[in-house]
Amino acid sequence: NDMFKKFEAFMNKYFIPLAHKVDNQIHLRAIKAGMVAMIPFTIIGSFFAILPALPNMLAKTNPISQAILANEALFDLAITLSIGFIGLYSCIAITYNLARSYKLNIAGAVTLSIFGYLFMTVVLTKDGGLSLANFGSKGLFTAMIVSILTTEIYRLCLNGHLTIRMPEGVPDFVSQSFEMIPVTLIVGGIFILARLFFLNTIGELPPTLLTKFLSPLVGSMDNPWAVLALNFCISLIFFFGIHSSVFSPITRPIMVAFIAENIAAFKAGQAIPHFYTAGACSAFFGFTGCGISIGCIIACLFSKLKRYREIGKISLFPALFGINEPILFGAPIILNPIMFIPHVFGGAIIGTLPLFLMHWGLISKPIFDPPYVGVFLEGFLTNGDWRSILANLLQLVLTIGIYWPFFKIIERQELLQEKAKEKEIFNAEENKLLDDMDLDF
Repeated sequence: NDMFKKFEAFMNKYFIPLAHKVDNQIHLRAIKAGMVAMIPFTIIGSFFAILPALPNMLAKTNPISQAILANEALFDLAITLSIGFIGLYSCIAITYNLARSYKLNIAGAVTLSIFGYLFMTVVLTKDGGLSLANFGSKGLFTAMIVSILTTEIYRLCLNGHLTIRMPEGVPDFVSQSFEMIPVTLIVGGIFILARLFFLNTIGELPPTLLTKFLSPLVGSMDNPWAVLALNFCISLIFFFGIHSSVFSPITRPIMVAFIAENIAAFKAGQAIPHFYTAGACSAFFGFTGCGISIGCIIACLFSKLKRYREIGKISLFPALFGINEPILFGAPIILNPIMFIPHVFGGAIIGTLPLFLMHWGLISKPIFDPPYVGVFLEGFLTNGDWRSILANLLQLVLTIGIYWPFFKIIERQELLQEKAKEKEIFNAEENKLLDDMDLDF
């Protein structure tokens, strides 16, 4: 217990303040919000990638199959305009959130950012056409850098008064247009020179360079042991009441890139390369919430104490949709030394187990990031593999097994306390009164 208190003090003194700083850092917050805004595009892309596979499951003479086959080009276009442009959309979303935080002209900042992104990514084909290769997941990290850089240049220009100020009485939209002229020339000049530098000196544009440079970091998330270590860290900070969103600026871009690559591989009939996607992590690591706390809920439902049975009833339904705050703070699990092992170690290991199974080829890898639809169904929708349901069932059995003995320790302690209270004939005030009377029989 003393050791746990020392560890808690260490976390409160050093780690938690750092985590709060990271979570509130303006650029990382903009990246996090921008990546969350990409969820609709990943859903659209996943949905239209799956549709062409339906005729293989149904008879090709089926009217639904015929309709799908007749509109296959339309579905391909939907994939291209969602997943295929996710880099460009990310640039817009990150710039929007950062410009809003700085209270800048959002339309102007976004326009500059798009211009800069296009200059850093556009590749012309030999016949004069436009290659879309860098607009998708390959251009995602370029989008993050360009959006931050253009917004910061815009802000510096305003702070340095490198703008054209119009007299009072001029309409705002006219003033903002003139305000943007010097900024546009500066930003445009910087990115034109940057493109010349990259092509003439290095011979490659930023998306290709960043892909090579970041490949060790991104590639590490194809290793289930690395994901297990990350999930352990997430479970640990959750135990101390810090939300896992502090990791989002790092993990979200990788997840978005991976699901885009998985969809492209599925569409091309190739092997699915990645298991680490937002849908898979939500369905398995987030199975009934961080820490896989359904085991504690079930233990509560069968408790000898009415208080815990009520907590279990209240917590069960939200947990089926990945919301486990009622049990985290009701049992409580958060900051409860006895629950440290099942929540942190158990949650990380049991939550990552299905990802190991995907890596080993025992479960299909994900091609869809479904919205929250509840446990079991969410896992199945990520890959259409019925074995995902079995993986969730295995998680359910394991989490009950690990939470049960630790919960029984807490329950036993409370039962002993209740029995001790029942044995007391007099309350505290009455005992004090008797002591003051100093009766000697």
